[in-house]
Amino acid sequence: MDLKRLSLTAWIFVGMTAGVALGFAVPGVAVKLSPISNIFLRLIKSIIAPLLFGTLVYGIAGGGSLRQMGRIGLKAIIYFEIVTTVALFLGLGMVNLFRPGEGLRLERGAGEAGVAQQVPSLTSVLEHTFPASVVDAMARGEVLQVVVFAFLFGAACAAIGEKSKPVVKFCESLAEVMFQYTRYVMYLAPVGVGAAMAVVVGGKGLAVLVGLGKLVLTMYAAQILFVVVVLGTVMAVVRVPWRRFYQAAREPFLIAFSTASSEAALPRALENMERYGVPKHIVAFVLPTGYSFNLDGSTLYLSLASVFVAQAAGIELTLGQQLLMMLTLMLTSKGVAGVPRAALVILAGTLATFQLPLEGVAVLLGIDAVLDMARTSVNVLGNCLAAAVVARWEGVRPPTGDMAQEAVTAGG
Repeated sequence: MDLKRLSLTAWIFVGMTAGVALGFAVPGVAVKLSPISNIFLRLIKSIIAPLLFGTLVYGIAGGGSLRQMGRIGLKAIIYFEIVTTVALFLGLGMVNLFRPGEGLRLERGAGEAGVAQQVPSLTSVLEHTFPASVVDAMARGEVLQVVVFAFLFGAACAAIGEKSKPVVKFCESLAEVMFQYTRYVMYLAPVGVGAAMAVVVGGKGLAVLVGLGKLVLTMYAAQILFVVVVLGTVMAVVRVPWRRFYQAAREPFLIAFSTASSEAALPRALENMERYGVPKHIVAFVLPTGYSFNLDGSTLYLSLASVFVAQAAGIELTLGQQLLMMLTLMLTSKGVAGVPRAALVILAGTLATFQLPLEGVAVLLGIDAVLDMARTSVNVLGNCLAAAVVARWEGVRPPTGDMAQEAVTAGG
């Protein structure tokens, strides 16, 4: 095998496999590799703010318009709400069908959950969407705030016309430079994701899956079912070319799965979806906005985990109570993607609202790294598809050719 001809995706998969093997064989050494994965994630985070700013401002001022972006935003929000609602009810159906919580008794002495138990209110989420300082928002990695600022800034550039050309040209150059910067950082991806996998397996061990294996299996089965049936149906209805989409989404999906970080996958997702054929202004708006409003994997997990805790506590929820819980999750799960362990924050607040034992969060915290890999990768995949769907609704027909061959042709 010619190692030089292996794609980045193949190298990432090799890195993941090596990380799992290392974590299993020498866990003491594996857990010490966290600085390597942390360096990779820090480099990735350094890309996000300037890349989003450059692509979105140039996309709006260079080719879009405020009216067009408003139409795109409305279509994206409608799509987000439909798909996340389906994800919630799929999780609800799976947890009621397989009942993974039965037979697992929650212990009151399980310890503290280690996460905040207060869910942000709708008004605080709305306030938090708008930046007081774009520099502060960029420094703290507040993706939605950067998007709002860039959207308004791009609209202002479009409004004043010729006078804004130097700024728009700078943003175009900034976006291209950051894409090249991303390619350099991606050379470290196999090592970074391998180290991340080694730390997870070395620290948690494979034994963490034994006691809660039924929940893990139910969660992964639900996520696979969602991808194959729900997202597959969307692709068929909207006529998204599956082969080309697979080529665009596989690297961001693998990066998200191995690092359990949506941020780590965002730069590659932006670049690949633009190569796929989604216009710059659409992909730069839909992808980062979806990180707050289109968390398919996380919303599916939340509905499953909430009822799981009730089952483990021996509490039978009526259909009406479960539907009310789903409505609560639909409202509280928006706009908190930047919160560390956001899904657990929302889960803790939901359990408190419905008088379910908060010890359930502590139990889930023990295997959250394994669950987070699945929900994060599905989040990224769902947002890549959302960009493709909105582009099709805008009348954009992506090429049907092979992306890898196009890259070779362009390079030659």
